[in-house]
Formats: sequence, structure tokens, C-alpha cells
Amino acid sequence: MALVTAEHSFRPAEFTAHLFDLDGVITPTAEVHMRAWARMFEEFLASRGVSAPYTDADYFAHVDGRPRYDGVRALLASRGITPPEGTTEDPVDQPLGEETVRGLGNRKNELVLAMLREEGVAPYPGTVAYLDALPEDAQLAIVSSSRNAEEVLRGAGLLERFAHIVDGNVAEREGLPGKPAPDTFWHAARLLGVEPAHAVVYEDAVSGVQAGAAGDFGAVVGVDRGAGAGELAAAGATLVVTDLEEIA
Repeated sequence: MALVTAEHSFRPAEFTAHLFDLDGVITPTAEVHMRAWARMFEEFLASRGVSAPYTDADYFAHVDGRPRYDGVRALLASRGITPPEGTTEDPVDQPLGEETVRGLGNRKNELVLAMLREEGVAPYPGTVAYLDALPEDAQLAIVSSSRNAEEVLRGAGLLERFAHIVDGNVAEREGLPGKPAPDTFWHAARLLGVEPAHAVVYEDAVSGVQAGAAGDFGAVVGVDRGAGAGELAAAGATLVVTDLEEIA
């Protein structure tokens, strides 16, 4: 059931642009990311003799929705670990004790790509139904922290639906801070030629909802895939649903 957190009802057709997060909103790849983060962090923390285990709560608190390397820094900081930053070219198989933030992030990405190749990816049926129900002249964009957004969308058969993709690669190239800052959503709105007030943000992560709320967008739809309806509402969601088909 949809949870309305604002005094007015939400009408998608009233908005010119629709800005979608990818993982957890368009495709269930958030589950793949969760498993890849868990495997990488569990192995790393065990190698360091850290007693506090990595949990799903860590994912939602420190990793979900953030750019990859930001997620590594945030989780390790919660354990009092501050490895060197390294470079984006750092190998995934760094020797024990010589790991870097970017090397660990690269290791996690390799795990994700391997899982996607082995398992494939399909969009949420409810999301496809929602996209089909939007007006023909609706302007659509993807705003994702992932650096694999185009590959995932192509695999899901939805690449042609979106006029622009603002992903982790674009954010780095343009010098845009990641979520919970609103800059990547603002950039997508600029590419579509619309003001934030005329655009809707769709997010499943608390950090993404915070970004939408901070950007003064016309509405922020939280899709609860595990972060919690209350948490998404508290972060600034106008509306919280468990599946976009609820408002199709």
C-alpha cells in the first residue's frame, strides 16, 4: 500500500520529467550489489581480524545509494579503518595489508559484473508497467551512482527508454558530488531542460531520497525495497510505495 507523506496527492502526469535511480527502482540489481558488498567486506574484515561482522544494516546505513568508493570509505570508517585512497586502476587482488579504498571498490565491482553475467538481469514488472503508463511526452532520465548503468539497462531491454543517463562515470567526469548531495539529479534535470520543481525523483535508498529532497524537486517517490517506509519518509519522500505499479 502506498504511504502518502505529503498533504497533496501525487499525480505523475502533472510533471514534465521523471528521474529514476537504477538499482532497486528499475532493476533488482540492488540485491546483486548487496551480495557483492557483503562478500567483499566480509572477506576484508576477516583478514583484518575485525570482530564486528558486516550486516545488511551496514549496507543501508553506509553503502546504499552512495558512489562506490564513498561506500567503501563510510563502512570502513565505521570500523575505525582508514586505508590509503589508491587509484581507480588499483587491482582487485591487492596483497593483504596493502588494500586501498579504490582497490576494494574495484573488487566489489568485479563481483557485481560476474554475478550479472552469470545470472542476467530483468526489470521489475511493476516498474515497466509504470513506465508504460506515463504520458508519451514524459522526459525520462536515469540518475545512478553505478558505473555500469548503461550495461544494466541494455541487458534489461530498457536503454532506449531514457533520454539521458547520469551515472558514476558522468559524475566523475563533471565533478559532481554523489548522493545524498542533489547535484546528479540537478544535472539530469538540466540535460532534460526542466526546472527541479517540474521533475520527480524515484529512489529506493535513504541517501537518494535525501538527495531528491535537498534538491527541491516537485516530488520524491521512495520505493521501499528494504530501507524501510518510515526511514524513506523521514528522509523526505513525498510518497512511499513498495512497487511503482501501485501508482501506475
